[in-house]
Amino acid sequence: MRNYILLLISLFTFSFANAQSVDRVEPPFWWTEMNNPELQLMLYGKDIGAMEVSIKDANIRVDKVHRPENQNYLFVDITVLPKAKSGVYDIKLSEDGKEVDLKYEFKKRDKNSAARKGNDASDAIYLITPDRFANGDLSNDEVAGMKEGLQRDKEYGRHGGDLKGISDHLDYINDLGFTAIWLNPVLENDQEKWSYHGYATTDYYQVDRRFGTNEEYAALGLRAKEMGIGMIMDIIVNHCGSHHWWMADPPYKDWINYQDAEYQQTNHRKSTLLDPYSSKIDRKIMTEGWFVPAMPDLNQRNSFMSTYLIQNSIWWIEYAHISGIRQDTYSYPFREFMTDWTCAIRNEYPDFYIVGEEWVENTAVIAYWQEGKVNSDGYTSCLPGLMDFPLCFALHKGLTEEENWGKGLIRMYESLANDFLYADPSQLVIFPDNHDMSRIYTQLGEDYDLYQMAMVYMLTTRGIPQIYYGTEILMSNKGTESHGVIRSDFPGGWKGDEVSVMQNVGLSQEQSEAKNFLSQLLNWRKDKTVIHTGDLVHFEPMQGVYTYFRFNDEEKVMVILNKNKENYDLQLGRFDEMLNGVVSGVNVLDQTNFDFTKNAITLSPNTAYIIELR
Repeated sequence: MRNYILLLISLFTFSFANAQSVDRVEPPFWWTEMNNPELQLMLYGKDIGAMEVSIKDANIRVDKVHRPENQNYLFVDITVLPKAKSGVYDIKLSEDGKEVDLKYEFKKRDKNSAARKGNDASDAIYLITPDRFANGDLSNDEVAGMKEGLQRDKEYGRHGGDLKGISDHLDYINDLGFTAIWLNPVLENDQEKWSYHGYATTDYYQVDRRFGTNEEYAALGLRAKEMGIGMIMDIIVNHCGSHHWWMADPPYKDWINYQDAEYQQTNHRKSTLLDPYSSKIDRKIMTEGWFVPAMPDLNQRNSFMSTYLIQNSIWWIEYAHISGIRQDTYSYPFREFMTDWTCAIRNEYPDFYIVGEEWVENTAVIAYWQEGKVNSDGYTSCLPGLMDFPLCFALHKGLTEEENWGKGLIRMYESLANDFLYADPSQLVIFPDNHDMSRIYTQLGEDYDLYQMAMVYMLTTRGIPQIYYGTEILMSNKGTESHGVIRSDFPGGWKGDEVSVMQNVGLSQEQSEAKNFLSQLLNWRKDKTVIHTGDLVHFEPMQGVYTYFRFNDEEKVMVILNKNKENYDLQLGRFDEMLNGVVSGVNVLDQTNFDFTKNAITLSPNTAYIIELR
């Protein structure tokens, strides 16, 4: 608790002559010049519920004090007027001659903070599980007073990866060709077990000290930004951890769904929210049921909870130089709240990027949540992007199934054909795997040729590609579905590792080849506007070959995936609409030249091509 206590001491002074004191003020500080001038403070301390609150400044106005049924809380509505200056302000709590004085800081916003550029299809995202990437600071492996310590020999234990480990290897990530990093949650998870993954928050304003400090997280975001790498924060507004500090003393009786009732788990039936025939009880259990017993379900219909969560997200964006948010379990909270949450963020940061996780294979369900989608039930959203799970599943089937009517590469073709359902398919995040599913190399039967096809497809089709750490060296989880194995330690991230990816030590020939292949592809993609924003035309897969084109007014690229186990002569006549005027082309991957004045080109077995046309 040391760093957090020091933070509180730096912000607040307490009057210990009285019984009352304020133990928490959240948000711990705020900014002037925000587009929304309203701020709601949550104050927590023993028996403060009857106290009056005042600020002696004409430009920082206390509008209303809300007194929950729990007398240990106050919620204070404040308006920060345009003339308010940055600095430390005195907040006074008083009751019957007793007083508590707080020091609260309003910071000045960074220049052009509101105009920050969010992530888009010009980016390639590197997904990192912080506990498993690199251990840069051995001193935070064990933190006194926290419930779980270092257990590197346990699949589901904490292994010691941290923010410094990530910062130390930003050059590696940049050299690979990635332009954004998405970190699985870094906020405090002071749970008794399995806390390494980060999805059971126990303090919304504190980075888990086993990862580092708030200051280190902000410094990572700033350093990444200076290198041209955006930082995407993984946020969870659906649930918290069972050991969150407020669980022992919640402000309201409806702070948590099923707060005083028998445990109710969600049914995970996302379709019930859209189904015109679904029952009320099914919809209720989907939205209000808990994910697991260790993750209490937050009640966003409580307006104070809603405001708390919205402000918290904005606080981290402003504080830590965030370029985007990945919102976990997007459809599980109340959908009206999710509109409020996304719209509030976009109100402060118009070009900010948010991607929602909706783990379903049904394109229509994914499309429902996107900004600009006209829904029959009238629901509207401010969410720019979603994780494209349908395309992910289509990729796995498309590359591994035998070619047949309705199977094989046609899966990928048909998945893209459903793009008419989306308001803007270019805003979708596409991915071959993630931290919650078997690694792509495993799903492809550890077939290196199919791996290359998957990477080519992910980095040349529409959308914003995301690649999980370790994919570049063919990390696999063969023979197990254990998430602890899927999220294995990255070789070289720990002192004494015999294999080091960063130093190119101990890698097999195939791993080195895969790493070089992916890096070549990523770095080629970086400056290819034709791939970022160009049009796409694809042709029906035939005889184990899928061909598509990306093009704009300046460039045209032909992508070919050949699943055949022998050479294949690709007849060019059916591509006339795209090849008109083309005489030659060069394969980006090996610099092979192709003559397009002939009737056909010969494809090698099990090979992907990216041909820049001339």
